[in-house]
Amino acid sequence: MTELSAARLQVMWNRLLAVVEEQGQTLIRAAFSPIVRECGDISAGIFDYEGRMLAQAVTGTPGHINTMAEAVLHLREAFPVQTMKPGDIYMTNDPWLASGHLNDFLLMMPVFKAGRVVGFTSCTSHLVDLGGLGMGPEGSDIYDEGLLIPPCRLVEAGTPNALLLDIIRANSREPVANEGDIYALIACCEAGSKRLVDMMAEFGLDDLDALGAYIIETSRRGTIEAIAEVPEGVYRNVLKMDGYENELELHATLTVGKDSMHVDFSGTSGCSNKGINVPLNYATAYTVFALRCIVGSDIPNNAGSLAPFTVDGPKGCILNAQRPVPVAMRHTLGQVTPDLVLGCLHQALPDDVPAEGASCMFDLPMRHAPEVARDGGREFAIEPVHNGGTGARPHADGLSATAYPSGVFGSQIEITEAVAPVVMWKRELRPDSGGAGQYRGGLGQRIEMTSSNGAPFIVFLSVERLKFPALGRAGGLPGAPGRIRFREGAEDIPGKGELRVEKDDYLIFETPGGGGFGRPEERAADALALDMKRGLVTTEGARLYQKGGSK
Repeated sequence: MTELSAARLQVMWNRLLAVVEEQGQTLIRAAFSPIVRECGDISAGIFDYEGRMLAQAVTGTPGHINTMAEAVLHLREAFPVQTMKPGDIYMTNDPWLASGHLNDFLLMMPVFKAGRVVGFTSCTSHLVDLGGLGMGPEGSDIYDEGLLIPPCRLVEAGTPNALLLDIIRANSREPVANEGDIYALIACCEAGSKRLVDMMAEFGLDDLDALGAYIIETSRRGTIEAIAEVPEGVYRNVLKMDGYENELELHATLTVGKDSMHVDFSGTSGCSNKGINVPLNYATAYTVFALRCIVGSDIPNNAGSLAPFTVDGPKGCILNAQRPVPVAMRHTLGQVTPDLVLGCLHQALPDDVPAEGASCMFDLPMRHAPEVARDGGREFAIEPVHNGGTGARPHADGLSATAYPSGVFGSQIEITEAVAPVVMWKRELRPDSGGAGQYRGGLGQRIEMTSSNGAPFIVFLSVERLKFPALGRAGGLPGAPGRIRFREGAEDIPGKGELRVEKDDYLIFETPGGGGFGRPEERAADALALDMKRGLVTTEGARLYQKGGSK
């Protein structure tokens, strides 16, 4: 390959990244549900003829993007290319094939050029309600959690499957939003297909073979070079988590070889009877994301850069849940796997890995109480997202009220109040919630809310780090744990379960802070003074920065 051809391939690669980003933005702008159009709970990608991911949109969550990379291979195998027609789109929401729970719909569209399939576009987004018991952890199996759609043809030669759309509408408390979000997913696939064909015509490409091979091999080679800089060895870590019926342990063993990294979840607690179980595809997605944040982080995410990382765990452990266990809130523990595996990687690269953070999204899926629907009151279903603090970094403070690892934007108060009968009385940062250290952990936030129309509503709680806070590293202190309660001074409410909020209740929801990095007494005096001036650290909290953090 000449320098000129390599340069031309690089230009085409950059153009492909622009195409897929436009594809993702199409989904966001066309979506109906706030969690998609406001929070960016999506993925979008372009795949070659074999179903290997070549590019992904920057906007999107690892739980959608990295599961999509495998899901397209499943759909590609289920539907022979010879049977595909221009305008066909395939879909599934099977948790073990798509993105870990029923609410995520994954679509795949074959891209035709000159009458033959040259690649695929794909996307995923979150639908707010699919019936069942609702978006909460209370199901006893997958059948309690709503409508499961096996791999099927959603659109045939440009015509949507009307019966399938009728079934989806009939099984949702938000039928209009669900239908609108499905059409947004369709538009996303179509936009990516059109732009990809236009790009191929512009560069005179009849297929993606040469470009795909260049992208995958360049990325794989770069990732292997990055892995080679990590000391070889076996590293282990254990996290204690709140769990539901009882406390849990998550175990990880990271084996670093010359050209690969493997994570094994052996020793992890068994499955719960409630919907906090995690299919392995989702646990793998976030585990690999965490490793890639440190190892080869400048290399684009695609089949080549993902290939050197593998993940496994015993069947039946809570990070490798098997059918038909409930998995609706799989993100509760799935989004903790980055802290789990980064605890292993910290042993090999102590100067590169941040402290633990709030990790899982502190989302508040809500819907009307059952009697409201019977009495003709206002029905609704919504999933506003709120985030805690990230762990302090080796050379910088953590980020406050920021989603890591999900990357989902926090819900805006105005949007929540516009689509649900609630009032958000307060949303502010929690002083002293970031763990003390040379670099401070990010702060959590405090949210106060009530019903706005005097009608009760249901909140489905499934959050973590109420018992076990985010730990610091290199002498840094833990962040503050989260809390949930009705009014100041009231008893704490457990972090998992179905919570009924009555018309006179005043719900206070506090998200956790991130852990600190480095010894607190080493924090620069001007940085601590600025924190106090801004109200991020109180006078009492400042005492933790003296005498090694002793109270």
